[in-house]
Amino acid sequence: MTVSTRILTGPDLAVALEDVARLRIAVFRDWPYLYDGDLDYERDYLRAYQSPGAVVVVAEQDDRIIGAATGAPMRDHADDFSAAFVDRPEALDDIFYCAESVLLPDYRGRGLGHAFFDAREAHARQLGHRFSAFCSVIRPADHPARPAGYRPLDGFWRKRGYAPLPGVEARFSWKDLGQPEATEKALQFWMRSL
Repeated sequence: MTVSTRILTGPDLAVALEDVARLRIAVFRDWPYLYDGDLDYERDYLRAYQSPGAVVVVAEQDDRIIGAATGAPMRDHADDFSAAFVDRPEALDDIFYCAESVLLPDYRGRGLGHAFFDAREAHARQLGHRFSAFCSVIRPADHPARPAGYRPLDGFWRKRGYAPLPGVEARFSWKDLGQPEATEKALQFWMRSL
């Protein structure tokens, strides 16, 4: 199976957003997000990627998008995310936000995670950003939906030079699978210098 990656910006990026929305719904259903998503919400959320500095890196096989990673200048992303940096010394204009990395399970473990980060970090450097950041949901270790043998991605992120920022968390609400309504979740920010 040959998988290729492509970097999309500007008008080219818009054509991939529907696929990104579907991938987010499919991939984020799994632990640790447990996201019970809907396409209308996704379309609204993905409007942030219509900013001039946004990027989508797609992984494709036979002209089908099987994975995607998104990013945008932090200032252009949701206020819920940028507000977490209000007490940080870094200027928001210096931070590039690496948002989603979603990849169908059959394609994991082939280096695409690195390709996603490499492309977004290179894009951020071209825009003049000094830092790259992302966030991950915080779930308790004893959560009943946590799969046996689950391995968090912390080691992968640390090898790429990211470290968690103590006390820098975003709050965001979504509906968990099997729950009647959305509840607020804490998301831990990680960052590295570019």
